[in-house]
Amino acid sequence: MVVRSLCCSSPTIIKHSNSYYLFTFFLVLLLTSLAIVAASIALAANQRSFHRMWKMKEAIVGVGGDAHKTIREVSKTMEQMQNILLPYDPTTSARLNLTAHQLGRESKTIQDFVNKDGDEIELAIKTSYLVHLGVLALNLVLLVAALVLLLLHWHPGFIMIIFFCWILTTLCWVLTGIDYFLHTLGDDTCSALEDFDQSPHNNSLNSMLPCGGSSNSNKALVEISYTVHNFIDELNSKVKELHELLQVFGPENLLGFSEICNPFSGPPNYSYIPEKCPKDALPISELPNVLEKFTCYNEYSNGTCKGVGKFLPEDTYDKAWAYSDSIQDLLNIFPDLQSLTTCSFVRNAFSEVVAHQCSPFKVSIRLLWASMLSLSIAMLLLVLTWVVKAFQERGRCFSMCSIIPNPTQENRRTPRSEEIYT
Repeated sequence: MVVRSLCCSSPTIIKHSNSYYLFTFFLVLLLTSLAIVAASIALAANQRSFHRMWKMKEAIVGVGGDAHKTIREVSKTMEQMQNILLPYDPTTSARLNLTAHQLGRESKTIQDFVNKDGDEIELAIKTSYLVHLGVLALNLVLLVAALVLLLLHWHPGFIMIIFFCWILTTLCWVLTGIDYFLHTLGDDTCSALEDFDQSPHNNSLNSMLPCGGSSNSNKALVEISYTVHNFIDELNSKVKELHELLQVFGPENLLGFSEICNPFSGPPNYSYIPEKCPKDALPISELPNVLEKFTCYNEYSNGTCKGVGKFLPEDTYDKAWAYSDSIQDLLNIFPDLQSLTTCSFVRNAFSEVVAHQCSPFKVSIRLLWASMLSLSIAMLLLVLTWVVKAFQERGRCFSMCSIIPNPTQENRRTPRSEEIYT
């Protein structure tokens, strides 16, 4: 009698029709179902957006890593060229040293971006994913628990669920705002990548992925092409003179080639076109091997050398080897220099991102934002409905899993304290 009176006591219980309780319960059931569906979609969207953001991060940071690697290789080659040319051409060696130091500074800038900013982006992506996962999983657990407690009519536990779900609803709205920011950021990022594809030198991404300055770098590249082109042309004129000199030994071509391969076109652009060389042209890297047959080394006397057709002094051979080796090294890295100047490898990578990753990335982020917004709205309405349901059941007794209160408790006044113990 005591327990029953405490359970079912209320100041004044107003009798309602059964449809009143049924409507509220089915409204709770509908909103709970919508919240569960929205949370499930948000979980799937969170997983998908995590993979999309991770791939986008890998692509952007990977371009920075490739740029760093390319610049390091170019800088290392220039340092080797500098050391080779130092005894023969100190001026060119000093210019190579200056260029190598400039490339080293750019390489350090990119390395800092890859190491620092890349780690920060990775941490932000993981944190966003884990927070979404935790909030959504807990939200699903509480939704099921609330429905169970509502059917069991355990009022204190139901009130606690309302309190915790109100906090979760607030977190859902916060995450919705973050997802909207990520959605906007994704659009801006893809727009920046598209702009970079169109104009790589006038773009906000240059601060993260520094390519050469458009005018200065192109001018420097043309100067390099011009210098190498003229040098090889001069060598070819010397080769003709050497052919004429060797004709005294016979009509056959003792050199074994007619000219040195000059991979640069003429003025005004001096474009690098290695396939334009004739098939019988000699690569400049092979020139020392040819000259070696005509080199008179210091350990032999001039008379001995002239008797066997060795007329080239060893110092001249060493100088020719230094220049030909340096120019070949320069030709080896010239495509990398071009890609750094025109940002072609960066542009190609970003074009791949724009073509195949941007659209799925934006769709996944938009789906995550929309599902979180739907969940936030559903949870807000559901919590308010729970509050109404809690007040509706206050002071009434229900059988387990019953939607309608026991009819014997309707339209009764609260027993006085002395009646409780009768």
